[in-house]
This record gives sequence, C-alpha cells and structure tokens, in this order.
Amino acid sequence: MSTNVPEDHSLFDAILASPSYILADRDTEFMQREELRPLRVGLELLKPELIQKEQGIQSTVVVFGSARVPEPAAAVAALLAAEQAAALQPNDQALQRQVAIAKRRRDLSAYYEVAREFARLVSSSCQIDGRCDYVIVTGGGPGIMEAANRGAADVQAKSIGLNITLPHEQRPNPYITPELCFQFRYFALRKMHFLIRAKALVAFPGGFGTFDELFETLTLIQTGKVTGVSVVLVGRTFWERAINWDFLVEQGLIGPQDLGLFHYAETAQEAWDLIARTHDVRPAQ
Repeated sequence: MSTNVPEDHSLFDAILASPSYILADRDTEFMQREELRPLRVGLELLKPELIQKEQGIQSTVVVFGSARVPEPAAAVAALLAAEQAAALQPNDQALQRQVAIAKRRRDLSAYYEVAREFARLVSSSCQIDGRCDYVIVTGGGPGIMEAANRGAADVQAKSIGLNITLPHEQRPNPYITPELCFQFRYFALRKMHFLIRAKALVAFPGGFGTFDELFETLTLIQTGKVTGVSVVLVGRTFWERAINWDFLVEQGLIGPQDLGLFHYAETAQEAWDLIARTHDVRPAQ
C-alpha cells in the first residue's frame, strides 16, 4: 500500500498557519467569540483573585472619587489658564463657564490631598510586619483615585488599581503597585473585586462612576448581600447638596434607619478613625 505525500510544502505551511491548528487556550481571536463570554467572565474573576492571594492581600479599603479632581497645583494652573483665555474674549460665555468650573475644581482639589493623606494613614497603620490588611484599592485612574494610590506609595505600601477598558482609553495612574494593577473588560467583575475583600468604602466627591459604586454598595448592605463594610462619605456639604437623603426618607423610598448605613467625615484622620473604631483596628506600635 502506497501513500502519496505531496511534495508541495506550502500545503503543510497552510495547515500550520491555520487558526484551527492553534491550541484553544492560545488562540486569542477564538477567545473573543461571543460564545466564549462565560469563559472570559470566569477568567476575569479568577486572575485578580489568584494574584491578590499570591500577594498576600487580606483585606482592602475602597476609595472612590472623581477622576476630574486634580492635585492643587494643577488645579491652580488650570484656573490661571482659563482666566487668561477668558480675559482675551470677555464676551465669550463658554470661556466664562470654563473659569467658573476651574474655580470649583480648584476648591475640590483640596480633596486630592485628603485622599492622599487618608491612604498614607491607612497603609502605614495596617501594612506592617509583612501584613497586607486594609490595602487601598481604587479604580486605577487619575484624580482622587491617583491621590489614594499615591498616598500608599508615599509610605512604600502596596495598593491596587482596578482599571476598565473604555472607549476613551483610561491609563492607569503611576502610583499603583505594578503587580496589583488589573484591567477589566466587564464592569460586573470589576465591581465584584472592589468588594470581595473590602472592609470599608470611602467616597469622595465624584460623578456618575462614584455614585454608581456608592449606591450599589449601599444597596448590597441594605439587602444583606454584603456585611461588615463601613461606608464613609468625605465632604458632608457636597454629599448633602448632591443627594437629598431626607427627601428620600420623607417620600418613603428609604427608611430612617437606612441613613445609618453611612457616616460623614471631613478629614483623613476622621475617616480612618471611623473605620478603625468600627473594625477594632489596633494602632501600630
């Protein structure tokens, strides 16, 4: 019995180059198929979980806040630039609005320093003797998130960044511990990782993203799906103007007891003291 082996090696090359010949777990194009979504979801849950275990992360403190709140020096520079542009065209209402917004961001930039100091306090108190408790975790972006990761870096402590792929690319801020900077495709999995190890959530002034994470966490606590998580809102004036809690109670949409699901703080020390008392965190010796 004879076997006819083609002498044209291009046929073998075509076989080896075919996508069907790639090992399934190494075929990135195959992994993007819609039918593979369940596997991608599972991998996105598992990868950060395993890495955090390997890094010894025991518990976390989540810090939320606006990506648009710059550090004070940058806020002052932005305001000066806006004022100079408006001065050249004093009748341009759009430029005048830019000045007004720049002034508010300058005022809000004080929270950048509060978030940075808060992360320093938490990290220096809890990441000692090789422990990795109450590790700061943020959304990994700029603004308040950057400030919190930066505060941990100030004291040579670990911090986590949970970035998300967006239509407009979000670069991770440079203060995240490199081994703990993750990128997510799915918001749902990112939300899970925010709370899996969380002992507290600290929310600074922010927009849609901050409100989304805050209300989801409050809902999970209210319904008993999550327990043992303290919620601290930094900047009572902002939060009470942004959200009319009493109105919600008056309308019967939440109960008076629900107002006890969160606490207010004005300073980094006050926020940390609230968390430390609730969870009986002993000061470092």
